[in-house]
Amino acid sequence: MKKGFHILTILIMLLPLLSGCWNQKELTELAFVMAMGIDKGKDNKFKVSYQLVNPGNVITGQGGGGGQGLPIAVYRSTGDTLTEAARKATKKVSRRLYYAHTNLVVISEKVAKEDLLYILDALDRDPEFRTTTEMVVARGSTAEQIVTTLTILDRLPVNKITKQIKASEVMLGENMSVNIDDFLMELVSKGKEPFLNGYRLIGIKSKAREGENLQKTTTDAFLASDGLAIFKDGKLLGWMSNNDARGVVWIQDKVKSTDIYIDWKKKKKALVVAPIRSKTKVSVQFINQKPIINIKIDSEGWLSEANTAIDLNNPDVINQIDKLAEKEIKRQIVHSVKASQKLKTDILGFGDKVHISNPKLWKKYQGNWDEEFASLKVNVSVDFYVRREGIRTIPFWSTMEK
Repeated sequence: MKKGFHILTILIMLLPLLSGCWNQKELTELAFVMAMGIDKGKDNKFKVSYQLVNPGNVITGQGGGGGQGLPIAVYRSTGDTLTEAARKATKKVSRRLYYAHTNLVVISEKVAKEDLLYILDALDRDPEFRTTTEMVVARGSTAEQIVTTLTILDRLPVNKITKQIKASEVMLGENMSVNIDDFLMELVSKGKEPFLNGYRLIGIKSKAREGENLQKTTTDAFLASDGLAIFKDGKLLGWMSNNDARGVVWIQDKVKSTDIYIDWKKKKKALVVAPIRSKTKVSVQFINQKPIINIKIDSEGWLSEANTAIDLNNPDVINQIDKLAEKEIKRQIVHSVKASQKLKTDILGFGDKVHISNPKLWKKYQGNWDEEFASLKVNVSVDFYVRREGIRTIPFWSTMEK
């Protein structure tokens, strides 16, 4: 009797293991959504574009490339909510939309100004959707135009955008990878406002989605990152571009490398210095109960171009280049801080630093931090050292001028 009871108990304990495939999904029944574009129409409905992958035209093997067709298919749907738009899309797509591999969400400027909070709730609530997905704002373009543009180097346009943002962060310092989790974390923070990367369609927009683009070495339209979209209270407030955007990334300690132009003996941009290592430290000090932000940047780099006669064997010359590089980096940082203060939106996270340093005093400033931030005193110090001059210490310019 006891033996039978033990066997029955074991069988009951094994039952949960036998239900492992109750929610299985066949690949042939799924449509993988790689990117979503969200616009707002004149009728105030959401216009959602779904970039679906055509696996047979993307997968490459040892014998050559994939199929000859287009690597993506884009379906459009509208609705008062994202849920309604997604369900209406099933009228056009023969497979179930599957979001577990979605790597990019593109929103239009109008959505960013009016409805971003509703969008974020839908994306954050769906258990199938990954909040590590990159999010960008279509600048001067519609979100649909961004997700329907075909690209040359990367078969999947979504890969072109996500990889290019990471490359820009590493090599140029004017963009920084921001996913939905990052945005939400800064959105609910009391001491920091969020920002997103801007993306623009450049060229003849009507030709961006033509299959002929994939057969050319150059295209009539292409995608490019373009500045940072600045938010306040969950709504798009303005833009920062070029050096202002780079200064923001410097302060976030995300700059790996970039180009620093230096004038030499009245010649503009005679030298180009590229950082190879950089560390940013932001700290707070309090004087008479007033916070003061101190930004300290330590960076090392190399001389990547010398378009003038200069003696790089001379330590005094190298020291002058160091000082000029420090001055230019500081100028960019200060300009970015002032641009943020002018917008009265703390995308730099100074409020978080104040909160961590003095939680008690933070309660005094929290309710009116935008105004406090706008008049906040910020000190910037930079130490830069040229460690390498490349493979040539004396430029050929020197011998030409003798």
